[in-house]
Amino acid sequence: MSEQPETAPEGAQAPMRRPRKKKRGVFSRIVGVFGELLITAGVLVLLFLGWQFSLNGIMLSNQQASDASSLSQSWASDTPAAPASTPSPSASAAPTTAPSFQYGDPPQLATPSNAQEFAVMYVPRFGSDFKKTIAEGVDPRSVLNNGGAGHYPSTQLPGQVGNFAIAAHRDGWGSPFLKINELQLGDSIYIETQDGWFTYTFRDLEYVTPFGVGVIDPVPQAAGTAPTDRLITLTSCNPLYIASERIIAYGVLTDWQPRSAGAPAEIAGLVGA
Repeated sequence: MSEQPETAPEGAQAPMRRPRKKKRGVFSRIVGVFGELLITAGVLVLLFLGWQFSLNGIMLSNQQASDASSLSQSWASDTPAAPASTPSPSASAAPTTAPSFQYGDPPQLATPSNAQEFAVMYVPRFGSDFKKTIAEGVDPRSVLNNGGAGHYPSTQLPGQVGNFAIAAHRDGWGSPFLKINELQLGDSIYIETQDGWFTYTFRDLEYVTPFGVGVIDPVPQAAGTAPTDRLITLTSCNPLYIASERIIAYGVLTDWQPRSAGAPAEIAGLVGA
């Protein structure tokens, strides 16, 4: 008698089997790999942004505050004792016309070397503890990415007739000019050098394309015109995180005082601290 294959009892279910997976085509595999790469890239970008705007930003801000204080203190230690009376217009021979400033014309600062920190900037509108160094040059790697501001070498120095133009990041790398758009008419911008303090008063904002280099001319947007004012120009990227244009803040020198006269009252508690 031949053997017959066993059959499942009537009413019993057939054993479960996994369905066979359909083989993915080459195109589907490529799309899958590309999608995974995009997800990984997105995660890395988010991690980088978190680093830039949190830990790295805090570290750079703290380092900047330390550098600015050290620079200010070094100038203070090099300054001779103040004379019995500070210079004033009445101390000199009577001029035919009133001088522009209480202490006369500002001194001329020697041209700094590349990447050298030569000034400290204080902007109360940016925060009660805001102070950043200003270094020569606007190269991102050697200057701007250190969290401070950089001076356009082709422009004037603090206190000089013409345009003292500086640049700084608005987002990332400490974001020193994050609040540049919040400046209001009459706000003070203080620049400290080895000679003393220069007080610039904010006048207005302007928005230009990334190629709008006329803003750093001796007379902004007026190439070839002889300057008569002592200006400051702050430049940064705009809008935030996109940088399709540049935001420009202008100010004019309204006062200066030598180191022997002490710091302006508004920032006296912050200088060297």
